[in-house]
Amino acid sequence: MCGRYFLEESPELRPIVEAMNRSPLTGRAPAGSLRVSGEIRPMDISPVIASDRAGRKAVFPMRWGFSGRTLLINARTETAAEKPAFREAWRAHRCIVPASYYFEWEHILQPDGTKKTGDKYMLRPEGEPLTFLCGLYRMEEGFPRFVILTREPAEEIRFIHDRMPLIMPGAYADRWIRPDARPEELLARAAERMTFGVA
Repeated sequence: MCGRYFLEESPELRPIVEAMNRSPLTGRAPAGSLRVSGEIRPMDISPVIASDRAGRKAVFPMRWGFSGRTLLINARTETAAEKPAFREAWRAHRCIVPASYYFEWEHILQPDGTKKTGDKYMLRPEGEPLTFLCGLYRMEEGFPRFVILTREPAEEIRFIHDRMPLIMPGAYADRWIRPDARPEELLARAAERMTFGVA
C-alpha cells in the first residue's frame, strides 16, 4: 500500500525543494539517490517536512523506508503507537511527505478469493494543491529515514484498495509535525474527499 508517489515541478513544491537544498544533510545524500521530481519509490531520498531540534518547521532529505529484516515503507495508523518499530517516532518524530499525488493499483477480488492487480490510479485530496502524506521518521547511521502512515480508505476509493495514506489538509500539516502535538487528536482532521483517475 502506498508504494509510489509523484513530485511535479510546481510552484507549490519549489520552495520546499529550495528549503531542503539548504539542509546540511543534502550534501550527504549518496549520488543519484536524491529525487526532487518524478515518481518516488522506496529507498529514494526526497524532501520531507519535520521539526528541527529547536522545534521549528524545516525540510530535510530523507530516505524512504526503515531498515530491518525487511524494508518497512508503511506503518498502520491504528497500531503505530504500540509497535516497537514505530512507537517512539509516533510520539516525537512525525513528518509530512509532500507529494503532488500518490499512486495505487486497483486490487480486484476474483471469484476464488484471490486478488488480481488492475489499473494504476493517481490520487490526491480534493481542493488541495499538494498532498501532505503523514509519516514517521528515525535516524539510521546518521541519516533520516521515513515511513508513510496508512489507514482505512475513504469510502469513494475503497474499490481501489483496502488502505490509503493518512493525509493532512494543508491547514493541519504544520500541526502534525509539532513535537508537542498529540497525533491521536489530529486523526479526525485527515483528508477524506479524494480526486482520482487512471494514471
